[in-house]
Amino acid sequence: MHFTLRQLQVFATVAQCGNFTRAAEELCLSQPAVSQQIRQLTDSVGLPLLEQVGRKVYLTEAGKLLNARWQAMQREWRQFEDEVSELKGLQSGVLRLAVVSTVKHFVPRLLTPFCARYPGIDIKLVVGNRDTVVERIQQNLDDLYIMSNPPADLDLAVQGFLDNPLVIIGAGSHPLAKRRKVPLAGIADERFILREPGSGTRVAIEQHLARQGVKLNVRMEFGSNVAIQQAVAAGLGLSILSQFSLHQNAGRGDDIAILDVESFPIHSTWQVVHLRQKHLSGVAKAFLEHIGDQVHAKALGKAQG
Repeated sequence: MHFTLRQLQVFATVAQCGNFTRAAEELCLSQPAVSQQIRQLTDSVGLPLLEQVGRKVYLTEAGKLLNARWQAMQREWRQFEDEVSELKGLQSGVLRLAVVSTVKHFVPRLLTPFCARYPGIDIKLVVGNRDTVVERIQQNLDDLYIMSNPPADLDLAVQGFLDNPLVIIGAGSHPLAKRRKVPLAGIADERFILREPGSGTRVAIEQHLARQGVKLNVRMEFGSNVAIQQAVAAGLGLSILSQFSLHQNAGRGDDIAILDVESFPIHSTWQVVHLRQKHLSGVAKAFLEHIGDQVHAKALGKAQG
């Protein structure tokens, strides 16, 4: 068999995305170029690797075998990178970080001082919803993961570092925007726009409301916090989002208001996690220490204030 690393990368991306178009966008290639790489790899293996049903792409048995081998190769290569980084100290290396989509709004503030302190370290950042990040944890694809609702069925080391309040928002012109202490039952019949099932925000909302015995009237589901805010501002309904995801002026009398509702905000915590048995590289340990320093500095500032 003769194939290239690029062909394997393209194949793995198609397998992960389950769609040629999305894979092409992620790889910054044209769809014909992606199809050509897959065709050449298939010819080399001599068996079909993918099968398409509608717009969805699935792995064949041969494709599953190849994908498993590729993941094993990736793990071996990452271990080699980590070992080399440890030999070099923190003068160079790679930090592989996967975060849920809401974290992208503040993760630059975590990375900027870290990169300034260790300019030789490269950052590989993956952003996805909670299901995507959980899948990456299961496959041990990254060094560290940031999320607010880690899976309870995995043996994880967890370090909380930042409050993550979930708030109810509505259009600034919504009648509830001017009210105080709105009963939770008073929003049950409102139209709601929520994140898609599988997102950490959606999981936290459903768990909280189940404890309160309330079920929302969910009329729309979006995979983007920005799209939800635009829909809320247009008066299409209420939503519940992390306060970190709101644009800077939200809740200050503009097109979006944070509503004062009983049992809200939902209090959760952003957490950095990794598999407990994972051997952390020196770079990953340095980033964990960096987050700890940030938390300590914040707590000290509050105490002195």
